[in-house]
Amino acid sequence: MVPQGSRAELEFGGPLGAAALLLLLPATMFHLLLVARSGPARLLGPPPYLPELEELWSPWALLLCLTWLGLQATLYLLPARKVAEGQELKDKSRLSYPINGFQALVLTALLVGLGVLAGLPLSALPEMLLPLAFAATLIAFIFSLLLYLKALVAPASALAPGGNSGNPIYDFFLGRELNPRICSFDFKYFCELRPGLIGWVLINLALLMQEAELRGSPSLAMWLVNGFQLLYVGDALWHEEAVLTTMDIIHDGFGFMLAFGDLAWVPFTYSLQAQFLLYHPEPLGLPLASVICLINAVGYYIFRGANSQKNTFRKNPSDPRVADLETISTATGRRLLVSGWWGMVRHPNYLGDLIMALAWSLPCGVSHLLPYFYLLYFTALLVHREARDEQQCLRKYGLAWHAYCRRVPYRIVPYIY
Repeated sequence: MVPQGSRAELEFGGPLGAAALLLLLPATMFHLLLVARSGPARLLGPPPYLPELEELWSPWALLLCLTWLGLQATLYLLPARKVAEGQELKDKSRLSYPINGFQALVLTALLVGLGVLAGLPLSALPEMLLPLAFAATLIAFIFSLLLYLKALVAPASALAPGGNSGNPIYDFFLGRELNPRICSFDFKYFCELRPGLIGWVLINLALLMQEAELRGSPSLAMWLVNGFQLLYVGDALWHEEAVLTTMDIIHDGFGFMLAFGDLAWVPFTYSLQAQFLLYHPEPLGLPLASVICLINAVGYYIFRGANSQKNTFRKNPSDPRVADLETISTATGRRLLVSGWWGMVRHPNYLGDLIMALAWSLPCGVSHLLPYFYLLYFTALLVHREARDEQQCLRKYGLAWHAYCRRVPYRIVPYIY
């Protein structure tokens, strides 16, 4: 047998790749923040300047980030509309999770709205993006170190499949413990959807408000970007329970990769289109806006339809909505869908995601590559995630997975990939 976390199973290029990503991911985030506000707005090439420490470090920014995390943690602890059980763990137990992410989004919106009415200068937030991103990165590094140290005393049954190679850099990056908790507070589940996603739409709103102050009213392009991305975040939080079956929750440990991604990368890079539009206004007519809305609607229809079909089938294969779908039996007792959305491609939800990503970028025009960074990055991310998922499914389902791949040959895009 190959020992767990052995060199043969290491991902992301092993320790060297993990060490490179520890530097490359924050550097990329700061590069995007700098070039978005520059005149040329060049994605490729050096940033317009290198900020000094005085521009990056702000005690107020750190306090604001910690306050934001404290607020979301408080909302996490409020009574939930539902408590769901996660997947079965190594020791045959199941963890419980509060399903109140959408509630947190609504309460945050109410609090922010009241704050703005009381004089909260939300439109000043865009000027603080650099120090806020620096503070979030600092928090992610310290948090990841604490998670690594906590995992040193965790029982073997609590460790993740991949983050226990024995190399401290690799394990720090990937995460050693699968579900680090204090009492019932699950750190990974909390970070997965709440502070970063809700922070993303808050940054977008602040950018929209600053544009209104600068130009009299928000542009149509800014409205579209805000609306599309708010729909995406609201959908994710409304269907929060679905995250319990994702690779992040059931397979990956909680280390720097997810902590930095959730707390820093998501809010400060996913808001890139709105950042770009603030400094590079783009005229957008109603006919083209209507086409972009249609593209986003098609992407959302595929994304939501595929995810809902999968989740319904997992909960109850006898549900009338999925009972007639064709399946392949596996040695584990589970069945694989080979009709409906999941008979079109192996990851139709990824296809919908990418179509929406295109729609989010199109309001920024086609004169700059920068607003399309999210589309390029997300394509690479989903192709990589799909490859990881393929390997896991092959190990789990064996011959049944080979049969499924013969029936559904395309991975994400029909007739192309």
